[in-house]
Amino acid sequence: MPAPQMWSPRTPPPGPGEPAPVTPAAPGPATGPGAPGGAAEAGDLARPGALLGRGGPEEPGRPATGTASGATATGLGTSTGLGTSHVPGAVPHPGHAPAAPHGPAPQATALNLLVIEDDPVGPFTVSELLHTAGTRVRIRTARNLTEAERLLTDDVNCILLDLALPGRDPDDELAALRALLRLAPRHAVLALTASTHAERAAEAVRVGAQDYLFRDELDGRLLSRAIRYAVERKRADTAQYKLAESRLRAQENARLERGLLPTPLLDGSDLRFAARYRPGRSRALLGGDFYDTVRTPDGTVHAMIGDVCGHGPDEAALGVELRIAWRALTLAGLCGDALLTTLQQVLEHERDDDEIFATLCTVDIAPDSRRAELSLAGHPAPLIARAGGPASLLAYESGGPALGLLPQTRWPRRRVELGDAWSLLMYTDGLIEGRTGVGNQRLGQEGMTEMVNRLLTTGLGGEALLEAAVTEARELNGGELTDDVAVLLLERTRPGTAP
Repeated sequence: MPAPQMWSPRTPPPGPGEPAPVTPAAPGPATGPGAPGGAAEAGDLARPGALLGRGGPEEPGRPATGTASGATATGLGTSTGLGTSHVPGAVPHPGHAPAAPHGPAPQATALNLLVIEDDPVGPFTVSELLHTAGTRVRIRTARNLTEAERLLTDDVNCILLDLALPGRDPDDELAALRALLRLAPRHAVLALTASTHAERAAEAVRVGAQDYLFRDELDGRLLSRAIRYAVERKRADTAQYKLAESRLRAQENARLERGLLPTPLLDGSDLRFAARYRPGRSRALLGGDFYDTVRTPDGTVHAMIGDVCGHGPDEAALGVELRIAWRALTLAGLCGDALLTTLQQVLEHERDDDEIFATLCTVDIAPDSRRAELSLAGHPAPLIARAGGPASLLAYESGGPALGLLPQTRWPRRRVELGDAWSLLMYTDGLIEGRTGVGNQRLGQEGMTEMVNRLLTTGLGGEALLEAAVTEARELNGGELTDDVAVLLLERTRPGTAP
């Protein structure tokens, strides 16, 4: 005999022909695998994506049933939520107002666990263990690696692998683990085995697992802690690997850039050479500025300094190409207009943009070191300090344009008398475009000349002079100079004076 329908004042009886409404069940004790003392059903572990909530008695005013929001995931079998105990985010029961919160209760982030075990409904039930420990974990199960590959997505945080999977290689007990590590190199892995196989468990960690667990010693708290530990350790290992990889790449780049910096070829010359180079790019060794110095068999010393517009890696690569081309052409006997015309052709073929150009200054010092030939291609004139006199800019009124600006142009040369003892300073505009600390005023060529003369009166010369000049320009600027800076110094002492 059917049970009589009970109608409340809120639920009037149905009219003629109307279906009877379903009466909401009153809150009662939670049942099922999620309730304290409830037995786990055989299919619980096979329901991938089940959100395991915290168990315990019901709270007054809270429903006993509901569907967890976002608790399902695609996997083997049917995805359901364990709705017999209260789950944060559950849909309230009709007719019951949710209890007022007593304060913000911090919730642990739910993790996604992929369990790879050939008997997911056997005596070892991950879902029951984790639920007993009060851990929110979504579980997916696979019986072998083939099924695991279909379930392995980026949102899986950890993989629990049973090392006793059937069909394993008798000669390699960890073959399944090695295959899983190849399949999931970015996921945390826990190895599960019996306590009698302690050596196999330790070897699993050496192979690549984050930790191991003994099946016969496992409980909910240990499993929960092991999962979170494995996830965090994998994150730390990944970060450490990326850091080491970044350091190795930086070291390789540094070696490459150091190899691209020039080594002066001045064997047999009585000139002293010094240079300073500071790229504008952070943590770089090479920028768009470039320089070089070589001595040809006839005794002539050829010096060059240049600047590719911009200071990124592309400009640095182009600067290296122009420097190497200049050295090859110089050693082949070209100089002056013929050399600059050929360099412009190299620039036009190698640049990525037609608007890229480069400035250049070349000096060809005669074998007796008393005179030189100077060519400028849109570059600032060098600074010369003769014996007994202050430094001054070499006057040059008929220089040519920068390389890459005008086709079929010419670059005239000018003869310069150097004297018996002198210092010739060649530089790029990064040195003179820094600010002086007075409004927006820049150092400029006049400010640089005053600065160099002041340093010369202190007796500085060679590398010490260049280091002091670059340091003072940076201090006047109020910080690092934004553009690449290259400075080259050639010096000749009086005849008979040791260099």
